[in-house]
Formats: sequence, C-alpha cells, structure tokens
Amino acid sequence: MRYSQVTRYRWSFPIRCNPSGVFRSKHRRIQKGFSFAVRIAIAFPGQGTQAPGMARAWKGHGAWAALTAAEAATGRDLTALVLDATNEDLATTSEAQIAVLATSLIAWEAARDALHSQHEIVGFAGHSLGQLTALIASGCLSADDGVRFAIARAAATQNCADRNPGRMAALVGATIEQAESACAAVTDAWVANDNAPGQVVIAGTPEGLDSAITYAKSIGVRKALPLAVGGAFHTPLMLPVTDDLARALIPVSFTTPSAPVVSNGDAVAHSDSDAWRERLIMHPTQTVRWRESMLALVHELGAEALIEIGYGSMIAGVAKRTIAPIAVHSIASPEAIDTCLAALSQARTAETNIEGST
Repeated sequence: MRYSQVTRYRWSFPIRCNPSGVFRSKHRRIQKGFSFAVRIAIAFPGQGTQAPGMARAWKGHGAWAALTAAEAATGRDLTALVLDATNEDLATTSEAQIAVLATSLIAWEAARDALHSQHEIVGFAGHSLGQLTALIASGCLSADDGVRFAIARAAATQNCADRNPGRMAALVGATIEQAESACAAVTDAWVANDNAPGQVVIAGTPEGLDSAITYAKSIGVRKALPLAVGGAFHTPLMLPVTDDLARALIPVSFTTPSAPVVSNGDAVAHSDSDAWRERLIMHPTQTVRWRESMLALVHELGAEALIEIGYGSMIAGVAKRTIAPIAVHSIASPEAIDTCLAALSQARTAETNIEGST
C-alpha cells in the first residue's frame, strides 16, 4: 500500500491508494446495477472563469432549457450574454457572475441524470460564486431563487466595492502562512482566497494591499500578480453588503440538500438547510477556504473522484495541486460527459480487478 501526503491547512493527512493509483475510500460504496458506483464530489467554478462564447458548446442541446428557465426567472436575455458577450462586456462583476452561473447550470442539467444514475454523489462545493451553483445543484436552493439572488448579490457587492475601493493580488508560490503573516503585519489587508498550495490571493485597500505585497516579498514570496477585479471581495471591506443580501434572501426558502454542501467559509460539509441563509449573507466578507474545502470532500465525505461542472478547468487545475492522486474530470461540453463517464467506469473496473485479486 502506498500513500500520498496532502496538506490540509497546517496539518497533513495520507490518501490511501492501491498499486494502480486508484483512490480507495474507507467509506462504504453503494451498488448500482451490476457494479459498484464511484463516490464522486461535484464542484462548480466561480468568477474569473468567464469568457466570450462560454456556453456555445451547449447551444442546441436539450440542457439549454436550464438557461431558458433562468431567463424567465430573471427577465434577462442571458442567451446573448453566454454566446455573444465580449471580454469587455464580461469585465463587470454583474455580467461575469451571471454568465458563469448560467453556463454551469446548463452543464449540470446535461450531466446530472447520468451522474446520479451511475455513481454516488457524496457532496457538492463551489468556488466563491460557484457555492450558489452547488446549492442549486444539491436542491437546497431552487434555480429560480438562485439566479435571482446571484444577480442581487453581484449588484450589491459591486456597489459596495465602488463605495469601498479595494484591489486583489495573487501571491505566486506563497504558503498560507506567508500570506497570513503579510496581512497581519499591515492594516487593511486580508487573505481572500486560499485556493491551493502555492496559490493564495490577498486583498485590501490599495494602500493596505501594497504594504502587504511589500512585506510578503520581504519574507520570501517571489511575485505578486494584480487581479483584474473591481474590488476587495471576500474581505471585511464587503461588510456593508450584508444588509442588502439579508433583504434579498427574505423571500427565499431553503430545503435539505440531496448531499452535503461544503461551505467556503468554514470548509465543513453541511447537510442542514436554513442555516445557509446566514452563510450566504456573510460569504462575501469571508476568506474562500477552497483548498480545505476540496480536502473536506475527500477526507470528510469520502469522494473518490472530483467532477468539475461548468466552463473551463480552473477547479481541476487547483484540485490536482491539492488532492492528488484523486481523479479529477471536467465537464464543459456534451462530449465531456461521455469522456467523464468512461473514465469513471474504467477506474471502477480497475479497482474491482485489483480488489478481486487480493
């Protein structure tokens, strides 16, 4: 038996693999049909993955109905947004977030039934905005309420950012300890995203961020890359937005999710319903603990594979740096569904053969 060490915040845990590199879960697996299902976690991307024509691969697919429903719920022409918007159009928080959410919902609509019927979904998670998509996919939040809240959230956070100017920067190669030290050494700077080992984002006021970057370089961080975003999101500078979000959530109902949803704010898998109201209200003010969230999907929920649903491969990229050797697959097109299912089937067959020979 061999092990791969994976860091979880300041501790590390072994991931157990069989000789073929297939992850072997300590959790009981369920049988579907004549074979055992792979225990999979579903993850959704957030802002930053948007691109012109990001939903073009789904045009004409039956899953496009998810976009049509979102248009009916919001009264907005989302088709033009996900097919024809330019980079300039998608530069604003409001347009980028709804484009990412809408595209992810189409992809989930297309992949959902096959994944549910052939495998065991043990949990959901989403990066920043993607947490809303995860709540919708889990059934905790209706799609109509989710897309309406996403629009309200994007507008409120951008308005807050306009009133409280801030910036964000990625610390290349930094550890979470280095990022925390840099922010603690100055005022008005915080860790905004702990995405993966060596990929940490800090944010703050322009002056605070500059001071934190200077300190970070003095303790060994080799480079800081400014991010093209319109504010210091996921920091206390967003606190004024909480009242707006609370009002937006008054008419929204939550139900028990079909599988636990890991929260960005505490990296814990939650199976409750209405407590998500407070989590969503505070979400823009809190660090996105994505590295720990991925580890929770594996160690807490027993995921044997991670499936990224939506445009791009950002989730897959950071996952491979965090939860290797767990298999990671991306579904960004209809063809990718078949590719993903085939890969899961092959992994299941390989593990069955190995277990049968032991």
